[in-house]
Amino acid sequence: MEHKKVRKLTYLAIMIALDVVLSPIFRIEGMAPMSSVINVLAGALVGPLYATGMAFICGIIRMILLGAPPLALTGAVFGAFLAGLFYRMTSSIYGSIAGEVIGTGIIGSLLSYPVMILFTGTSNQLYWLLYTPRFLGAAVLGSVAAGLIWKKAQHLSIFRQMKTLFD
Repeated sequence: MEHKKVRKLTYLAIMIALDVVLSPIFRIEGMAPMSSVINVLAGALVGPLYATGMAFICGIIRMILLGAPPLALTGAVFGAFLAGLFYRMTSSIYGSIAGEVIGTGIIGSLLSYPVMILFTGTSNQLYWLLYTPRFLGAAVLGSVAAGLIWKKAQHLSIFRQMKTLFD
């Protein structure tokens, strides 16, 4: 039992490290598609609760170490949760992709507006759909990349071990 907990934490730590390191490297201004890649894969591999925790920790680390705004949280946690939930409902990577696009691209982008008003203290030049094109674009790009990775990697023993461990 203790061995399983250590393995789960190890896999989560690896996904967190990949997200934190790769997101600033493979970045388009205002978009973080690598975060969506990790969210889709985590949603499918570890489920909604662990994926949400992973996305939350990644966002906090990016805020502390990289100076990211609170968008690092609003743009990731909803996508990770829905990616895991939709994967569980459909048993398909396409469900995880749909969850990420809806969660990050739509819900996360819309909730970023009030969060940024609180964070900046002003609503000047902010409007409800300000973040939607970038969040939606990043979620779609990252989700497509995750789908391609999934198709190639799902036969790897490490992927099967992770899915079995978190089921």
